Amino acid sequence: MNKKQILGIVIFIVLILVIVGIKALSGKEIDITGSNLTTVYVATGGGKEDFLADEDVLKILRKKYKLEVVFDNWSNGKTVQLPLIREAVGQGNSQIVSDISNGDSSYTIHSPGVSTYDALFTSDQRFYDYYKLNPNKENNEADRYSVKGGSLTLNTPIVIYSWQRIVDALTTEGIVSEVDGVYYISDMNKLMQYILDGVKWSDIGIPELYGKINIASTDPVTSSPGATYYGLLLSTLSEGLVTDENISENLPKLKQFYIKSGYMNNTPADLFERYLKTGMGGQPMIVDYEKSIIDFANSNPDGFEQVKDEIRILYPAPTIWNSHCYAYFTENGKKLYEAFDDKEIQQIAWERYGFRTGITGGSYDVSSIGIGVPQTITSTVSSLKMDVYNQLIEYLKNGE
Repeated sequence: MNKKQILGIVIFIVLILVIVGIKALSGKEIDITGSNLTTVYVATGGGKEDFLADEDVLKILRKKYKLEVVFDNWSNGKTVQLPLIREAVGQGNSQIVSDISNGDSSYTIHSPGVSTYDALFTSDQRFYDYYKLNPNKENNEADRYSVKGGSLTLNTPIVIYSWQRIVDALTTEGIVSEVDGVYYISDMNKLMQYILDGVKWSDIGIPELYGKINIASTDPVTSSPGATYYGLLLSTLSEGLVTDENISENLPKLKQFYIKSGYMNNTPADLFERYLKTGMGGQPMIVDYEKSIIDFANSNPDGFEQVKDEIRILYPAPTIWNSHCYAYFTENGKKLYEAFDDKEIQQIAWERYGFRTGITGGSYDVSSIGIGVPQTITSTVSSLKMDVYNQLIEYLKNGE
């Protein structure tokens, strides 16, 4: 062995000792190659893409939990209609992707060679609840994985965004009340009746606004946020308990409400942007998620400073959660589910993206937002089941 070989061996040994020393001092496992990471594949509904792509979240998952997560985008409806395999969304086995794109519908989650998932992360509780049921073969629903566990993971309530001038008028009308700096719609039925009766803005003391009182929302027929909002309206009309008797009585009212609402956006992001850009004259009141304003304040602090003194958040009492629900099928999927309980991850979810966690929305310091947001959300109605939503949406589309 020559001197160069001996020197090379010595340098290699020194490098190993340095790495071992660093590991001992830091108390943390160092992974140079990434070979000790477990990959978790998740079929993922929309509305949380930025949070799941957050570099700090991914770093925590890698360093603390040794997880490398792949989030594939799925629409909620397709999770029960298509086989929940990666090839169904153009990922995984290229030959199977080609077969599917050429019309081969024979593949299932049990087919050899397909790329399966460890978990499903829906953006609507009704699809989470529905996935756990046996597939309805009469509707050509695909075979499903056995759900081993999971729950509501990220939550944000339905709210109504408005402006100070309008909130003052609605307070005078006895529709809105203020508690500890937070505005609540304490008489939603009265507000709905104003809209059904065609009451004008001028009738409640706002002559500068043209036309009739209205609340803009996304279309419940094509949009999950819109459907959630109309589910809240149905629960309100039904006094919190939807039955076969009262749903037949209340659906015609909702159909009339739907018709009077006029043009609707298909995406909440577009609606919220119009609300901010056109002001009180363009969008007096809109329906959206609470998380939208927190996400906006974080991503555009200068823009938020310009509008925060005039905008107002109205919380229907009760409101309804939009819940992103996680269902796991494997032990790897369970590891990720448990990692979402990490306090650092939960703090990022709230502070940067406006997602609450826990039954009443978690424990956060809401005062830093600088606008009326309640510490907890306690007055809520339960999410409606899939069959009720289907009946509601079908009536809005085709009912007389």
